[in-house]
Amino acid sequence: MLTGKQKRYLRSLAHHLDPVFQVGKNGTNDHLIRHINDAIEKRELMKVSILNNNLDDKHEIAEELAGKTGSELVQIIGSTIILYKESRDNRQIELP
Repeated sequence: MLTGKQKRYLRSLAHHLDPVFQVGKNGTNDHLIRHINDAIEKRELMKVSILNNNLDDKHEIAEELAGKTGSELVQIIGSTIILYKESRDNRQIELP
């Protein structure tokens, strides 16, 4: 569980990142989860955008992605989700 200070720090790091994955009208699936899991292991911090043609609730999508990837939900801003997961092998971010 991240503290407020840690979330603020991660939000500042994520500000300049571009979304890596997009959730479209088909929603989330095992294939997408597997790719997000692989990418977040390398990056630790990433953005996922939700396209306009997706009619699901963005909060439900964010919770599902965080839960299935074992990551922490940092923020939902607009249609962008920020996820963080400490890497086992490629640790780059030092949390305050």
